[in-house]
Amino acid sequence: MKFGNFLFPDSRDPARDGIVIGETLQEAWLSDELGVDVIWLAEHHFDGICAYADPISFAGALATSTRRSKIGFAVLQMALHHPVRLAEQLAVLDNITKGRLIVGLGRGSSYNIYDYQGFGIDHHEAQARLDEAEELMVQAWTAGSFHHHGRFWNLDVPMLRPRPYAKPHPPLIRAASGEASMLELARQGRPFMMNVQSSATTRRRFERYLEAMAEAGFDHESIARNLDDCWVWRNVVVAETDAEAERIGVPAFQAMVEGRAELRNRIYRETGLRIEVPAGDLPSSRASIEHGFIHGSPARVAEAIAEIDGLGIGGVIATFRLGPMTHGRGKQPAPVHARGRTAVSRKFGRITPAKPERIDDRPDL
Repeated sequence: MKFGNFLFPDSRDPARDGIVIGETLQEAWLSDELGVDVIWLAEHHFDGICAYADPISFAGALATSTRRSKIGFAVLQMALHHPVRLAEQLAVLDNITKGRLIVGLGRGSSYNIYDYQGFGIDHHEAQARLDEAEELMVQAWTAGSFHHHGRFWNLDVPMLRPRPYAKPHPPLIRAASGEASMLELARQGRPFMMNVQSSATTRRRFERYLEAMAEAGFDHESIARNLDDCWVWRNVVVAETDAEAERIGVPAFQAMVEGRAELRNRIYRETGLRIEVPAGDLPSSRASIEHGFIHGSPARVAEAIAEIDGLGIGGVIATFRLGPMTHGRGKQPAPVHARGRTAVSRKFGRITPAKPERIDDRPDL
């Protein structure tokens, strides 16, 4: 199983945004030194729930200051990007990192209408924009000059430079927040990233994913390869003891859930505008301590991760700094997180010791 650190730093105070961004760079560098497989970046605008907001800019900082970890996007909000511009930006990052990118794509926020309003995009167009944008990006990476005439873009594109480092292009993976979109990806033979869900929902969805791939005619080898490329998201707090993890983690988790809904709910009260989402798909429906929140001692966390591994899923995208949790609190248990990783690795029969470098050697901001 692969392990990723999802850098999702909350900043409630605009005056502290720069401070939190700097702290998040430190967390990324520590992750790289500890041997984390992938450093995952989010994209959210205007509300401070992700302080760096623009993952492309932040990835540029990581591209030259990390050595081992891959850099993944979970996910790029494709409705907000010009696909040729994005293809060019990602090609530059792919060359700088020598192929350490994983390009996660999503249509855009499933819940926050202001992400679209701020960029002048109709959120009803998001899925169609994602589909057209992905097609355009792949063509820009793999073709020479080309013409494109679509619903949203009519372009005459010279050959894109630079060409991607990875061939034919950086690996692409889509997010699937609902079961219907997951099943469609299964029928296409594509891996996916799952948002935070309960263990029972995760098990049921992956069973359906495997069934849908088999029904679509994919052989066992293809199904196993896809499963190994899938990722699930969990919020994780590791401490010396179960009681300490509960004391630290539960209040931070609850505050994070409340904070992420605050601006969305305020805009709805003021304007009456919101994205219509089935009640069962709202983050609040998955906000209980039992849904996707792993906390405890290294041994307990290893058991919870082992349950996910038992489904054959390729990797866990773990968020360690939850909501208002301070940077100091996040750094203090770093050795504990390392022991947690060791415990998990032993359970799976593989140890991958990191060869740490000094964090102080990283470039200054």
